[in-house]
Amino acid sequence: MTVSPDTQQRITQLREQLRDAGYAYYVLDDPIMPDAVYDKLYRELQDLEQQHPELVTPDSPTQRVGDKPAEQFVSVQHNIPLYSLENAFDEGELRKWEERWKRQTPDIAETGEFEYVCELKIDGSAIALTYENGILTRGVTRGDGTTGEEITQNIRTIRSIPLKLSLENPPEQIEIRGEAFLPLDEFERINKERETQGENLFANPRNAAAGTLRQLDPKIVDQRRLDFFAYTLYIPSDPNFHPQTQWESLELLQQMGLRVNPNRKVCANLSEVQAYFQDWETKRKGLPYLTDGVVVKLNAIPLQQQLGFTQKFPRWAIALKYPAEEVPTIVQDITVNVGRTGAVTPMAIMNPVQVAGTTVQRATLHNQDRIAELDIRIGDTVIIRKAGEIIPEVVRVLEGMRPPNTQPYAMPTTCPECDSQLVRPEGEAVVRCVNSSCPAILKGSLIHWASRDALDINGLGEKLVEQIVETQLVQSVADLYGLQVEKLTQLERMGKKSAENLVAAIENSKKQPYARVLYGLGIRYVGKVNAEVLTQAFPNIEQLQNASVEQLENIYGIGLEIAKSVWQWFKIEANLNLVKRLQDEGLQFNQEVENKPKIANSNTLAGKTFVITGTLPSLSRKEAEQLIKNAGGKVTSSVSKNTDYLLAGKKAGSKLAKAEQLNVSILSEEGLREMLP
Repeated sequence: MTVSPDTQQRITQLREQLRDAGYAYYVLDDPIMPDAVYDKLYRELQDLEQQHPELVTPDSPTQRVGDKPAEQFVSVQHNIPLYSLENAFDEGELRKWEERWKRQTPDIAETGEFEYVCELKIDGSAIALTYENGILTRGVTRGDGTTGEEITQNIRTIRSIPLKLSLENPPEQIEIRGEAFLPLDEFERINKERETQGENLFANPRNAAAGTLRQLDPKIVDQRRLDFFAYTLYIPSDPNFHPQTQWESLELLQQMGLRVNPNRKVCANLSEVQAYFQDWETKRKGLPYLTDGVVVKLNAIPLQQQLGFTQKFPRWAIALKYPAEEVPTIVQDITVNVGRTGAVTPMAIMNPVQVAGTTVQRATLHNQDRIAELDIRIGDTVIIRKAGEIIPEVVRVLEGMRPPNTQPYAMPTTCPECDSQLVRPEGEAVVRCVNSSCPAILKGSLIHWASRDALDINGLGEKLVEQIVETQLVQSVADLYGLQVEKLTQLERMGKKSAENLVAAIENSKKQPYARVLYGLGIRYVGKVNAEVLTQAFPNIEQLQNASVEQLENIYGIGLEIAKSVWQWFKIEANLNLVKRLQDEGLQFNQEVENKPKIANSNTLAGKTFVITGTLPSLSRKEAEQLIKNAGGKVTSSVSKNTDYLLAGKKAGSKLAKAEQLNVSILSEEGLREMLP
């Protein structure tokens, strides 16, 4: 179909109007048109693009939310490493940081010709954006700083991130770093919805933002209305275009159409930095988002480049963190929870109070020893805070406010769930229920089995687990695989469609690999990383259950404590029966070894430091790294005088040149394999 010039012009005009309106609404917070007008223009553009699909462009406002969920996220390498920041918790640590960078640049230290830029540290998830010729082409999570997950589909849903930069002649490539976060009102709205639907509540906005970014379906991400502040700019394709100061970078980011936090300031010295920090310690509580500190950066970009980076942090920046907020409240009750391992954890139930942006009514008391140390009693006034601004904990008891006739709290001697005798294993602070049929242990086991890092059974949440255990539909993890739609629809608030989806998700979990299944079994001390190591060392469950403590302990990264725990788990008849039932149901208990590197379980490379670069003939970078680590070696991201070997493949680049300059030994993939047993 031939497109008339008038139609082309109208499409261009609509896109520009909608981009301008979106920028005013989401970035400037200053709407320029009513919502009804925006919706009308959006529908007009949508109709025109449907009539002329050949005119649809990736930066069109209609292309923000994709139709198809992603099957999985792909790990990609950052174009420029996305480092975390060193933390300072008081003025003394801040001054030590200044002394360190000044020692590296004595000429600047003598003249005193430097200044700082202070920015609020937003409590969210760091992401890296790539724009090519002004168009957003990639969005990546921080990951480990060197590699992250490519989540472009989800990034496009964030309205404060432009799909096209407001630059007439943009450089070929621009890298932008910033923080994706969830505003507090959105966080409250989402948790209210989840509570209504019987789903687990998010602990805090940071966790909610991180979980949202990792959703496979961009439509869910779009519904949660994430926001974004940009704070770092790199222009590798055109260094001459790059600003000379951090302040200029922030202003250019704003001109490009990105949202930049307005609460920033240039400070001439640390005294001014401290004043800014103290000013915002109180004012931050009135912000519509969480901030947990102040980021202090040297303003001059050439000075930043001169100082460079350590292996973990930039030398030219630091995060000055606020102390955890402490709040008084009154203990109304002390209860105990039984976890999936049988651990009985005391919990203080308190008058609800606001701490670090969320309502807190419960705080862990850890164990009997901690209760005795605090001498906490029902009726006490206590000070609570969030450890790491995430987990509520009781810091101290205000004994002067203790009411009369209170009694010291004593831990129960029998399980509150099954009435079995509780035991305290020798050398442990934790009291445990050892009845494997205990409903609380079963509930915890089911929740763990269905969790994202284990079998990832969508729809099997805490509320539903409680129902299927209490109605005795399920008395073992293996019973999940016999659940039927007809039985599930008899449960409260369980429709036929939801039941069908759950049964399908349970059936689909049979495809999960051996390592996830092993992790899902909930063997004490076996996390997801250790499960990977064990399944590579013992390619099937029979080999693992017949392994001795010594064989297990000899696996690099396992150790005696984990070895004993695994060995003991497989000596329990009920556990062996569970494995047999799960095998009969079709769960994966064999490692797929095709095209996988052989894992060396030794200390052959102990004390040796490797750097990996280029494309290897048969190993991926992660596989090569795992081989080195399992043989006792260490892998770092940059070549230095401390590097022992550079493992180099095709297109090795600058790391190869630097290794040759420093006389570092160069290895091929074949050379690495020869070093392994």
